[in-house]
Amino acid sequence: MYVPTGIFFTKGVGVHKDRLASYELALRRAGIEKCNLVYVSSIFPPNCKQICKSDGLDQLLPGGITYCVMARNDTNEPNRLVSAAIGLALPKEAEEYGYLSEHHAYGETQEKTGEYAEDLAATMLATTLGIKFDADLAWQEREQIYKASGKIIKTKHTCQSAEGNKNGLWTTTIAVAVFL
Repeated sequence: MYVPTGIFFTKGVGVHKDRLASYELALRRAGIEKCNLVYVSSIFPPNCKQICKSDGLDQLLPGGITYCVMARNDTNEPNRLVSAAIGLALPKEAEEYGYLSEHHAYGETQEKTGEYAEDLAATMLATTLGIKFDADLAWQEREQIYKASGKIIKTKHTCQSAEGNKNGLWTTTIAVAVFL
């Protein structure tokens, strides 16, 4: 069984008259167009190390099977705001698994979409670690509870947003966590 030992985050936007070509251009902008992408669910493996995008891209091979968690959104509606985000929540103990989450939205700012994805990942991790919290509290309040528990060490997100092309071309946003 393969367990990834590294991960990096990337994002991109593509605009084209064809929906698929718009997605391809977003993959190019993210630097992962040469890979055969396999979407996986949202577990951050134990002892997995985060590396920078440039180092991660250097490790990819054309045609390689590449596992990733991807959030994707698109529109051909002029000026419609679209966004896609990946959230991450890491436990204090590197030997335990963490969570990644995907969120894609219409009409949300990049900040709101990113925070939502981060909140979602942190909430999933908090429930597995037995951290007590009020789900009705705002993200910033729950974030403090999660971190004060001493069980969650880090949360973050990567997000891409864009306005739909004014001439009705397809606009695609992606946010991706790429496993190595």
